[in-house]
Formats: sequence, structure tokens, C-alpha cells
Amino acid sequence: MSKTKKTVVTLLIIAALIAVIPLFTLKGAEFGGSDDAGSEVVSQITGGEYKPWVKPVMETWIGGELPGEVESLIFCVQTGIGVGVIAFFMGRFVERKKIENEKNKNK
Repeated sequence: MSKTKKTVVTLLIIAALIAVIPLFTLKGAEFGGSDDAGSEVVSQITGGEYKPWVKPVMETWIGGELPGEVESLIFCVQTGIGVGVIAFFMGRFVERKKIENEKNKNK
């Protein structure tokens, strides 16, 4: 087996282990959000219950709380837009470098 194939196989095994090991080692673990943790800290510091200053804009528009699926959808759309912007600029930089290298070779 060539060196690159060994490297790829090793990296795939490591990636699989990173995905599988937490399933067995973190059984029964509770994962809270940063909002919950922040509210708890504020309550500890002030000695009272945390009360938000403003309501979320989307909840004001629709007159109630957003369903979890809609929140996940909005988060995924934001993520997709961010990845698209980053990928676009990275592609531009790569193409610019290729063009500069071709110009330098032709001189």
C-alpha cells in the first residue's frame, strides 16, 4: 500500500473513532445551551431570577415562540450562507494565486 493510502486510511479510522467514542463514553450526559448556563450565572450573581430585557424579534412578529424546527432551519440557513461566503472568498484567493503563478512562469 502506498504512503498516501495509508495516511487516508489512518485518518478515516481516526475520524470514525472521534465520531463513535463519545456515543459510549458520554451516556446519560446532559448538554445545556449557553443561554441556560448564562441565566444560571446571572441568577447566582444577582440572587434573583433572570428577566430578559427584550423579546426576540421573530417572536414579536408572529406573536409567540418559534417552534424548534423553525429555529433549527434558520440556524442552518445562516450556517449555509456563512459557509458560502467563506468558500467564495477562499476560491477567489486560490484562483488569484494560480493566475499570479502563471504570469510569473510566462515572464
